[in-house]
Order: sequence, then structure tokens, then C-alpha cells
Amino acid sequence: MYVGTLSFDLLLGDVRSLKEKRSVVRPIVAELQRKYAVSAAETGNQELHRRAEIGLAMVSGDTGHLTDVLDRCERLIAARPEVELLSVRRRLHGDED
Repeated sequence: MYVGTLSFDLLLGDVRSLKEKRSVVRPIVAELQRKYAVSAAETGNQELHRRAEIGLAMVSGDTGHLTDVLDRCERLIAARPEVELLSVRRRLHGDED
């Protein structure tokens, strides 16, 4: 079994409140979960209205499949016009870790 995780540091566009932030972040998290069957959530910067951290994790028996899905998730976030992707942290863990 292999576990892959991604952590996205995002700068949100024209967001003036935490309520507006939720209206941007929730659809992104839901789309990641729906399209790619990953576990995803807002994992940091909850008190800041223009910054967000989204984390996701996935388990697979095949590293090729795991890498492919993580790449697709990263491209999905990078293509969203309402956010600027500041950084991505990727980790892969195998049975021997």
C-alpha cells in the first residue's frame, strides 16, 4: 500500500470575509472528492480570509496510479481562476516507511 498526500497553499482573489472564503474553498474541496475519490479538507489558515490551505490524501496499491491522481488534483487546483497556487507539498509513503 502507498499513501500520497498533497498540501496546497492558496491565495484567494477578491475575498473580504470568512463567509466568502468558505464559498470559494468548499466547492474546490467537493470537486476534488467527487472527481478523484480522495480525502480532502481545509487544513490550515482558517482564521485568514485571503489565504487557505487544502490538504488531501489517497491510498493506492499502485504508485503509478497514485502519482497520476495526485498530478490531476494539482492541475485542477492550478487551473482555478479564483485562487493563486502559492506552493504545493507532496509526500509519498510506502510499506517500508
